[in-house]
Amino acid sequence: MGVALKHAVLSETEYLDSEEFESRKREYVAGEVYAMAGGSARHNLISINLVSKLHAATRGTPCQAFMADMKVKVEAWQAFYYPDVMLACTQNDDHPLYRTSPCLIVEVLSPSTASIDEREKWLHYRDIPSLRYYLLIDSEKRHARIRSRDGEDWLEQTLDEDDIVTLVCGPVSASLCLDDIYERSGL
Repeated sequence: MGVALKHAVLSETEYLDSEEFESRKREYVAGEVYAMAGGSARHNLISINLVSKLHAATRGTPCQAFMADMKVKVEAWQAFYYPDVMLACTQNDDHPLYRTSPCLIVEVLSPSTASIDEREKWLHYRDIPSLRYYLLIDSEKRHARIRSRDGEDWLEQTLDEDDIVTLVCGPVSASLCLDDIYERSGL
């Protein structure tokens, strides 16, 4: 997320209607609109690696993997964000501009966005009832953490070089390791 574009408070409908005409992506939190910073080539390659792996795992299922241009709506916080990668498996969650029931959200951390992804977005995302996994990936070094829902609690694991994490969302099961995440990224 970036700097507030204007101080006037917008309704969700006004924000969504205006998105069609905007040349840059903007996130929305309780009436405030924030311009998003662009990502680096490495940031983009990491996102492509993940969405490619997830897209392949969703074949033949109702689940869909999204990258960068699909918003997630966090109802409890009146917020719309653009996760770097998202996996959604709920069939009736089919709004053309956003999803409300993701199982997995991935944020690729950059120096300018890391604190927002780790604090504000995490505070908001964990209130999405369907969310089972929140994956945070460093774009500057080989470092990734995954937060997994265990009932009412969230567990956090830092991925070591030999770790393989299996993500299960509805009928989709996808295994990831650091080599999958950072393939061809230079890290």
